[in-house]
Amino acid sequence: MTWADAQRWLLGPGILILATIVLAGMGRWLLHRLINRVVGAMTSRSVRTLPDTGRAGRVLATATGLAHDRHVQRTETLGSLLKSVSTVVIFTIATLTVMALVGLPLGPALASAGVGGVALGFGAQSLVKDFLSGIFMILEDQYGVGDLIDTGEVVGTVEEVSLRVTRLVDSAGVTWYVRNGEILRIGNKSQGVATATIDIPLSYEADVQQAIDAIRSAVHQMDQVPAWAERLIEEPTVLGVESITGGLVTLRVVAKCAPGEQFAIAREVRERAKSALDAAGVPAPPVTPFGASPTTGKKGR
Repeated sequence: MTWADAQRWLLGPGILILATIVLAGMGRWLLHRLINRVVGAMTSRSVRTLPDTGRAGRVLATATGLAHDRHVQRTETLGSLLKSVSTVVIFTIATLTVMALVGLPLGPALASAGVGGVALGFGAQSLVKDFLSGIFMILEDQYGVGDLIDTGEVVGTVEEVSLRVTRLVDSAGVTWYVRNGEILRIGNKSQGVATATIDIPLSYEADVQQAIDAIRSAVHQMDQVPAWAERLIEEPTVLGVESITGGLVTLRVVAKCAPGEQFAIAREVRERAKSALDAAGVPAPPVTPFGASPTTGKKGR
């Protein structure tokens, strides 16, 4: 190649190659900047709208993943994924363009890539399935770190969510690694509204209305405590008599609360109800020996 040929190449394909690389870099920078702006706008919007949703909305937002920390985590994950995909797409197109400008035949290269892609797809289809399932789980916000979920195989708290594997810890402290592609159904116990159902037994001789008034006063005072008001969607409701069996009258209390808080709220309601009933002089259920009938006190056969 002579100097004149080199000059012609530099002024022709060389400039085009340089322009392709520069445009690819600028396109990547612009796309990343746009993605960062969208992520920032979505994050700030969640912060602005959260205080205006009322008490129930704030409780549910904190519990179901719409609160700031959870929303930021999910949004940043999606932004990182979009930036990675855009980088791969832009530089793949730029590489093919440069190859065409240099004069390399694209037909054999694309054919080889196609054959390699098919072979990789058959050989690693389970891996591809795991990654696709992970992407859709993140996009749809099916669950996140800290959620209590039922995957069908195991029930546990999510500790880590990646594109391939979800890590759970069950109630016994065992750590489980579940492939995303193997999860056919998800039961998220940390989304929506949880309900604590509390049954309180009384003696058959007790004044039911007096007991109901005492329990209503107790749950009303509980709802005035800020620590419990942040977990409760609304003040617990005393439904009334649920059942009458032998020498027992059972009252039912229902409390709508944030997911995962129903157990602590049920324990607190029982404790406050017990104290309120004792203060009001409402008799407790009769204590009978094993096998005896609460009404007659006679031991059964």
